[in-house]
Amino acid sequence: MVSSVYIHIPFCQQICHYCDFTKFFYNEELANQYVEALENEIVTEVGRNKQAVRTIFVGGGTPTALSYKQLEHVLKTIEASFDVHNCLEYTFEANPGEFDEDKLALLMSYGVNRISLGVQVFDDEKLEEIGRLHRVKDVYESIRMFEKHGMTNVSIDLMYGLPGQTFEGFKKTLDEALALNLPHYSAYSLQIEPKTVFYQRYKKGKLHKPVEEVEADMFELLLNETEKSGVHQYEISNFAKPGYESQHNLTYWNNDYYYGFGSGAHAYLPGKRTVNIRPLPRYVKEANESGRPILHEEVIGKRETMEEQMFLGLRKVNGVSKSLFVHRFGIEIETLYKDELQYLKQKGWLEEDEDYVRLTRQGRIFGNEVFQEFLIEDEKLEGISVDKEMGI
Repeated sequence: MVSSVYIHIPFCQQICHYCDFTKFFYNEELANQYVEALENEIVTEVGRNKQAVRTIFVGGGTPTALSYKQLEHVLKTIEASFDVHNCLEYTFEANPGEFDEDKLALLMSYGVNRISLGVQVFDDEKLEEIGRLHRVKDVYESIRMFEKHGMTNVSIDLMYGLPGQTFEGFKKTLDEALALNLPHYSAYSLQIEPKTVFYQRYKKGKLHKPVEEVEADMFELLLNETEKSGVHQYEISNFAKPGYESQHNLTYWNNDYYYGFGSGAHAYLPGKRTVNIRPLPRYVKEANESGRPILHEEVIGKRETMEEQMFLGLRKVNGVSKSLFVHRFGIEIETLYKDELQYLKQKGWLEEDEDYVRLTRQGRIFGNEVFQEFLIEDEKLEGISVDKEMGI
């Protein structure tokens, strides 16, 4: 069963210097064409049958950059194809200062019950440096608006390891964020991605991140301060009060299936992953003509699914369930990864109990080095029976 839906709205009022997601400056005419094409893609894939799903996530870009009328069009399209009012979690991404009470009331009237707010840093100068339009005061105004309308399930995104950011500067941001006493926080280290403003500056030697030791200290501070505030880490970059963990993101980390609609969107369906066309004119044309604006489709075999079960599952603090791994693949983790488990436990990066394999606190700092150990070589599968269908 496909349990989740991701819908991409690629429009922004301004392009952030670090962002490598599919995004374009907002244009009213192009946005009108886009929401029509998006509707055709969704209806072609699932019809108008109010399919039951656990989670819906509308991201971007900035979905709330759309006009009220365009936003309503998207909401009606989603409602026609999915059972939104029995959906466990229905999230919209938004930026502080970029939407008003009317748009918030509209979202809530269509069943949206969670907002993910792109704050990044509580520092006006740093916000300007990274290409953000909003300022700190806009964050507080947005939070007050949520409280007024009864939108209680709110998450904010933070970033650390930004150019010129000091440990003290990040501590100030973290203190201010946690003082809001929100149910969910995401905090990401800056990654310099190709095709971004920061990447061009980095190549020219004009951009300098904090040294690794300072960034590691920032991460350690993040772990300590969130725990003190009763906001518990449940994934490498995500922290929540009990019961407020992002159910949509858990779909990804549990390696479950999800639809992906919109330009550049990824989908994971039984036996395959797909990536949609990114350029807007091409996406609009193909979505309108065929309803299948797919750029690339990759067959996902048993080897890839087992690797991903480990990569993604180890991002969770709880780790990977041994019993669920056996149920899905018909082989024990200890049989497939005996040497790797021993090596990583000796390094102090991995631990296990009766049913779970998980990263240690130190292991979360070196996550990428841990994950590469779970790539499966051809010879490892020789003589090992892996006959389960993995739920496919």
